[in-house]
Amino acid sequence: MAVKLHRCSVTWAKMDAHPCARVQKALDEQGIEYEIVKGPLLPRKRDELKQLSGQRKYPTIEFEDGRVYREESKEMAETIRAGKLFEAPAGPAPSASA
Repeated sequence: MAVKLHRCSVTWAKMDAHPCARVQKALDEQGIEYEIVKGPLLPRKRDELKQLSGQRKYPTIEFEDGRVYREESKEMAETIRAGKLFEAPAGPAPSASA
């Protein structure tokens, strides 16, 4: 199952301290297929992310079935490295009326 990694547009930042890079590196290490969905750098411009996940923070993972997963990046990376991404506490995407 491929996932979408919603992350900031600063894809050149590869340091472990960068939240988006930390999660992307964990996905790479585990061989999980993903599509990068780059979004706006400024939180106030992340309306699409807010509509998808109910918040404006990166990184966010979107599963094929529409569920989304978002925690702090360290916890997300730990979950991925533990092989439990697809067991992660993902919630349904908010409805259009929400």
